[in-house]
Amino acid sequence: MFCETVGMARVLVALSGGVDSSVAAMLACDAGHEVVGATMKLWGGDSDSGCCSVSDVEDARRVANRLGIDHHVFNFTEEFDHHVVTPYVEAHAAGSTPNPCIECNRHLKFDLFLKRAIRLGFDLVVTGHHARVVREPLPDGTAGTARLLRGNDPRKDQSYVLSCLGQEALERIWLPVGDLSKDEVRALAARRGLVTAVKPDSQEVCFIAGGSSPLARRRFLEPRLELHPGTVVDGRTGAVLGVVPAVELVTVGQRRGLGVATGERRFAVEVDVAGRRVVLGDDSALQTSDVRLARRTWTAEPVAVGTPVVVQASAHGSTTPAEVTESGVRLTAPRRRVAPGQTVALYDAETASVVLGSGTAVAEAPTLAPVAA
Repeated sequence: MFCETVGMARVLVALSGGVDSSVAAMLACDAGHEVVGATMKLWGGDSDSGCCSVSDVEDARRVANRLGIDHHVFNFTEEFDHHVVTPYVEAHAAGSTPNPCIECNRHLKFDLFLKRAIRLGFDLVVTGHHARVVREPLPDGTAGTARLLRGNDPRKDQSYVLSCLGQEALERIWLPVGDLSKDEVRALAARRGLVTAVKPDSQEVCFIAGGSSPLARRRFLEPRLELHPGTVVDGRTGAVLGVVPAVELVTVGQRRGLGVATGERRFAVEVDVAGRRVVLGDDSALQTSDVRLARRTWTAEPVAVGTPVVVQASAHGSTTPAEVTESGVRLTAPRRRVAPGQTVALYDAETASVVLGSGTAVAEAPTLAPVAA
């Protein structure tokens, strides 16, 4: 276990109010560490899901009481708005599909929260993520580079949403439930009588009440962003096919909700917010071998151009063999284009288990027909 490399430690657990972080705190206590729990208050608006609701804070407090540890609440609402909510809105305005959970991990959980823990004198931060951090032993027996690995439960693996982390964070975190299956986590919580034992997992964007459906997103974005109707055009001929009510809500690869019946499977292959236009094409128009990436980060040393990797473009998506290029990755076989704004995680080619880094997909240059006169 990673934590054994540091002996007994002062541990700050990020208690989200869910079962995974509850069991992570329990395991830290059982290992004999000095444990304190803290819940981040991230969102001051309406919320009914995720780690931003009032009930989640209360559940975290009840878990802390059950475990006999102190519990605090850190107010990061301004920082959350700056680093997560505002970029979420701006991404839609630019025609990108943002990934707010990854940005929350990048800026809040494993930056601001971690830095506060260090300032308060804690040795480690513990979270309930289903992933693992291991150390490669050096020749002298000391711990070397911290490596981020997939969790043992493939159904719940969360290494993808942690793929933005670097050594500064990985050296200071412990992910105890990464060695367990979800069923084992719930069984441990039930055995200890934790109130979160049967609590459902959160599946939606935590700061959007009602989930992440187009209707819920529209309700959230309308007060913050001017939405515009967009013309739907045929990518082969440029013929106008219809109108979408809000071009900012369309995602590359989207098939449903475009208000067009063509008699064949057509997808959004380009979203041009500035031009108020959505271009449709068939599946072949979505296929690509080269994925351009911005904001590339590495979990350890940078990966050299030409290195074989496997890539994953969603939290529980399939992996695709590729190699690292100057601008991103080149896939060994064409696959559907990654929506601009989405994170692409890179794993080692041999085991597809060790996270090497990640980047954000960049829109491809338009190559389709102009709108017909």
